Amino acid sequence: MLPIFRVNRNIRTIRRYRTILGVLMKYGFGHFVEQLNIGYYLELGKRIVSLGKSPKELEKLSQPQRLRMAMEELGPTFIKLGQLLSTRPDVLPKDYIEEFRKLQDEVPAVSLEEITSQIQRELGYPVTELFAEFSETPIAAASIAQVHRGRLKSGEEVVFKIRRPGIVKLIETDIDVLMGLAYLIEQHVPTFAIYDPVKLVKEFRRSIMREVNFTREGRTVDRFSANFAGNQTAYFPKIFWDYSGEIVLTMEYVAGIKITNFAQLTAEGYDLKELARRGADIFLKQVLDHGLFHGDPHPGNVFILPEQVICMLDYGIVGRLGQDLKDQLIDLLQALLERDVDRIISQLLYSGELTDTADLKSLRRDLHDFIEDYYDIVLQDIKVGKLLGDFIDILTHHRIHFPADYMLLAKALVIMEGVGRQLDPDFNMIAHMRPYVNRLVFERLSPKHVTNQFGRVVHAYASLARNLPNDIKEFLNRLNRNQFKIDLEHRGLEKLVTDLDRSSNRVSFALIIGSLIVGSSLVMQIDKGPMVFGFPLLGLMGYSIAGLLGLWLAVGILRSGRL
Repeated sequence: MLPIFRVNRNIRTIRRYRTILGVLMKYGFGHFVEQLNIGYYLELGKRIVSLGKSPKELEKLSQPQRLRMAMEELGPTFIKLGQLLSTRPDVLPKDYIEEFRKLQDEVPAVSLEEITSQIQRELGYPVTELFAEFSETPIAAASIAQVHRGRLKSGEEVVFKIRRPGIVKLIETDIDVLMGLAYLIEQHVPTFAIYDPVKLVKEFRRSIMREVNFTREGRTVDRFSANFAGNQTAYFPKIFWDYSGEIVLTMEYVAGIKITNFAQLTAEGYDLKELARRGADIFLKQVLDHGLFHGDPHPGNVFILPEQVICMLDYGIVGRLGQDLKDQLIDLLQALLERDVDRIISQLLYSGELTDTADLKSLRRDLHDFIEDYYDIVLQDIKVGKLLGDFIDILTHHRIHFPADYMLLAKALVIMEGVGRQLDPDFNMIAHMRPYVNRLVFERLSPKHVTNQFGRVVHAYASLARNLPNDIKEFLNRLNRNQFKIDLEHRGLEKLVTDLDRSSNRVSFALIIGSLIVGSSLVMQIDKGPMVFGFPLLGLMGYSIAGLLGLWLAVGILRSGRL
């Protein structure tokens, strides 16, 4: 079965396919759509879109610009996809990354009536019965949700994050389409298949479905609060669970000063250097101690409270590092800080995904050059943004793909360092990072940690030993019953099968047309049956049908561009 039929084939999905392909055609990606060989299956008797040229004004724009504009026109799901891809320099070239960072997640606000209906649907009561105040004008409106201020009847000032109506259904449809297109890309476009588009779409689906579930976001905020319990430098807004759910998230309104408002911070006596240090410490604790970090710490999400307390808002995008990923990250960071090429390559081989065509000699040479470029630079003068950028360029060149959370972490580190240097020109993220890395490395060498690791290894081998006899027995039983099967998947033959199918249809059409012409000619020699203008009616009808079918066949061949 062709990949296109793996998606949920309902009318909404088919219409969305046509819309997406039409927009891609409009912005000059007709050659790409043609490669997918998708129009034949969706045309249902006619071409879905014209293969004509895009408007002249679009032809002057670069391909990344046109793709960014197409994503903006296609709506929320594709804007979010572009924003996710903008954090993946290991997948996309720099010009696409820079262009996708321009994607704006700002849309016109939903009407107050629709928003209040969403709240009543989630909480079961009208807004007027639930809250003492609810602002009619939103303070922010994005593609997934919009935010309103208000006050509970108990007196607390709050903000309400309300999901836009119909957004989940649209996202689910778009993801179905994206998954179908990803399968087609893997099979028909080898240039892009190396980036594993199906895996990227699955990663995106996981990310965006978490983002539209506000219960998850609220639980995440609570986890951050628990992780920093007793910490006097960080604050996280309180979640009011009695007024929250999957569609609505009600949280404490936090009044503070935006971290980039340097004039006000200075005027009110805040120590900017101390703020830079605290911000770095909080972020590094999130990453290296707890394995849960804010994925979008741009200045608009960071506020300063009295006593120089830092509060981060908007937890729709967070990164997660399990113990294995955290251990790999610490090893890689230590190797980078110590400028040890052999250890770097060892970690890349272990934690990265090297392609079959990777040239290890070339990789080693590029890493040596990378280390030499930074070797003579004083540690305090190294910018983590520049270092990570150069390192990721090497990964991209050698097609080494890292986990998405690593790439999100790299982006967040660059943002944090940029804000830190604005607060304190002498700020250095690497100087803050090194003590954390050294402490964690030392902790990993402690008897307790070594014992735990040894226990995990023993448990894994014990589980393997327990299951191995049953697995061997099952294997032999299948062989004895002739039930052992090997599934083979052919790649790249779908287009050939489709072209053969199309050619055989045309031959069949031609045979039918020829038969109608021959049969009608024989009927015309017989002066029997109904007559029209002195000719047999059946013969005239046969000629007419043959003419229409021949014209249809000719138009189809000409429009396909293949004579």
